[in-house]
Amino acid sequence: MQEKILDLLKKSPEYVSGEEISSHLKISRQALWKHIHALIDAGYDIAAVPHLGYRLVSSPDRLFPSEVTRRLNTRFVGKKIHYFDTVSSTMDDALRLALSGSPEGTAVIAESQTKGRGRLGRDWYSPKYKGVYFSLILRPLIPPNQAPLLTLMSAVSLCEAIKENTGLACQIKWPNDILLHNKKVGGILTELNGETDVSRFMVIGIGINVNNDKRSMLPQSTSLKEIKKQDISRVELLQEIFRRLESNYLAFQKKGSAYITGEWREWNITLGRRVKVTCHKEHIEGEAVDIDADGGLLVRNDPGLIRKVLAGDVTHCR
Repeated sequence: MQEKILDLLKKSPEYVSGEEISSHLKISRQALWKHIHALIDAGYDIAAVPHLGYRLVSSPDRLFPSEVTRRLNTRFVGKKIHYFDTVSSTMDDALRLALSGSPEGTAVIAESQTKGRGRLGRDWYSPKYKGVYFSLILRPLIPPNQAPLLTLMSAVSLCEAIKENTGLACQIKWPNDILLHNKKVGGILTELNGETDVSRFMVIGIGINVNNDKRSMLPQSTSLKEIKKQDISRVELLQEIFRRLESNYLAFQKKGSAYITGEWREWNITLGRRVKVTCHKEHIEGEAVDIDADGGLLVRNDPGLIRKVLAGDVTHCR
């Protein structure tokens, strides 16, 4: 009911009478008043003037499903949203939902996480109302060895969305770090459930520092606000991310891996550099020369041998 009230208020720049709203929604004036107060408590600035009615002055920058889905215009990504003010980890909730059969495109969004996590067991600091933290369920019809391509696809989608929304040009550090001015602004975590030759589902977890202040971040991190020098609408950014994720996911299914790897090369900052890669207690050092059709990083070591890395921690040497 509150979403319907907001719809009416957002359609009119002028005051809407309580009688008109009550009649249209077939609720009592007392019920309307309770809903209005609940919206005000949620952060909506609603002016109430006797004999005039109600007018929406401003909306909070909260990732409420009703705000995110408004004018989203996607086919399936974000059509079903599970929203939390605080959750231990959006990944954990999304994995449970995926196992129970939730449809492709289901998203778990949180304003903060108490146990947010990144790759290799690292923590992801998730201060309330500052960043964008969500996990998305996909059910791609691909063999498990192609799962890394969806990490690359997600990275490309984030860069495109941030550029469209803020004008800032990000770069991708293989495989999943989103950088601005050589500092980390976002990260991606993917977890696959599947068998030897088929994937059942994949959950993609994304965290972005949006309106974080400098003092609340690690020295090697930054935020969109810090670079842009102004607050960023988290709702509009998340909407654009959903659109880009769906568009690139559908293009990947239609055009194959070459589409994703080609797009990824346009945004990456790893290829052509000397790197150190730590993976499973092994250390590989050399020049990052390319990625292959499965998204693996190809590193030419000093003796001239090409090593393929599917997962690992990459350090740029120069």
